[in-house]
Amino acid sequence: MQSANIENIVIVGGGTAGWMVAAAMANRLPQKFCRITLIESDAIGTVGVGESTIPHIRQFNETLGIDEKTFVEKTHATVKLGIKFNDWAAIGDSYFHPFGEHGEITQGIDFHQYWLKARAMGENHDLEEYSLAAMAAFAGKFPLSTQNKPTVFADYTYSYHIDATAYAAFLSEYAQQRGVKRIEGKVVTVEQHANDFIKSVTLESGECISGDLFIDCSGFRGLLIDKTLKTPFLDWSHWLPTDSAVAVPCERTGALKPYTQATARVSGWQWQIPLQHRIGNGHVFTSHFLDDQQAIDILMNSLPGKALADPRILRFKAGRRQYSWQKNCVAIGLSSGFLEPLESTSIYLIQLGVSKLLELFPDKSCHQAEVDEYNRSISQQYELIRNFIILHFHVSQRNDSPFWEHCRNMPIPDELQHLLTLFAESGRTDIGQFGVWPAVCVGQGIIPKHHDARLDAMSNQQLAQFMANHRQKIQQMLSTFPDADDYIKEAIARGAA
Repeated sequence: MQSANIENIVIVGGGTAGWMVAAAMANRLPQKFCRITLIESDAIGTVGVGESTIPHIRQFNETLGIDEKTFVEKTHATVKLGIKFNDWAAIGDSYFHPFGEHGEITQGIDFHQYWLKARAMGENHDLEEYSLAAMAAFAGKFPLSTQNKPTVFADYTYSYHIDATAYAAFLSEYAQQRGVKRIEGKVVTVEQHANDFIKSVTLESGECISGDLFIDCSGFRGLLIDKTLKTPFLDWSHWLPTDSAVAVPCERTGALKPYTQATARVSGWQWQIPLQHRIGNGHVFTSHFLDDQQAIDILMNSLPGKALADPRILRFKAGRRQYSWQKNCVAIGLSSGFLEPLESTSIYLIQLGVSKLLELFPDKSCHQAEVDEYNRSISQQYELIRNFIILHFHVSQRNDSPFWEHCRNMPIPDELQHLLTLFAESGRTDIGQFGVWPAVCVGQGIIPKHHDARLDAMSNQQLAQFMANHRQKIQQMLSTFPDADDYIKEAIARGAA
């Protein structure tokens, strides 16, 4: 009797997405349970510029049993405590979006509510002065292990800047050591069963590879989810109009900055991501308002060091597949969708895609209830992140170019408008917003009209002392932290020992 269990998994495409999927499956699925094959072609390039991440990557590595010192060495990683936004609210302004909370949640009330009342009393301290991560980032420091925090107040988290190509290579080795079979080649044809499930793929060499479950990690091409299964693409470019980027690495100069920089430009924005061996740079722009050469000139004239390569142009469209899982094919990575890279969520969405698939791992029938739940969950996350990214552009007060006029005046999704109205009125945030709304909204000039009424039971003197204690604690803790550069060097040294 033929088994109903998945016996052969075929991953089409390598790069960061393909090898993250392969590594996670090799870690979670017993080798005797099924065979995992990954097909990739050295002749097909990868995007390879996803160098900034969010803290969820640490959980992914920990699940795979990858220790930090090995990861840092193999991927040329540096630590990231958040993102510094320059010129977003207006030219000359800047703010910091840290990982982790501002201050402490005290008596069940978010800290920014205390800050709002203190501001109404006349205090003029910036919100980020109450963030350990932000203040450490500005000082070029790195807070030591979260396992030895002297107070609950030290609640922060961190992520990494990584060489995405090196990360893919590292995970490739990891996965192949655990039984994943890599096949070099280009897929030229796809065969389907009568019920439209994918049966096999054939390579240029003529080799035919059959499977029960196919994972499409073929990038923007969407070889299976689009070309074969014709899954519609939901275009979000009317909300996220940037459609191009120019990227170039340069020499690293000066001390390590443990954060990503995102600087708003006339028709987009520019990233700066410090790695151990270089700085990654890119200029995301809108081709409707800026041509390629103008975008290249803006980037090349603002590099912090000598360019290490020629600038490379990338094209994209913001949006997602209507369904990431169709039949026996699951699209993960760029084949599933693409969001403006402003908040460094691409690798997180890969991680989410494979972890949700493993949670709902099917048999050969791919029951529709599991498929629907997967698609619901993935769609919800795409839309949540989409709205958060739109927020950055829409609330800017810049009026120096047609691009910023468009962003400020464009209609936005109803759910985003609701959250904006809610925050502007009372500083309330939805629980699904990762706790980051106060940093971005306040940083871009949205100061809520009212604070939490419960704080009126606190005297002005008590509140002033409460706020001063927070600032003092942060300064005391900063004095004990190493420089971010030293932390990375010591992590590599521990790995070599």
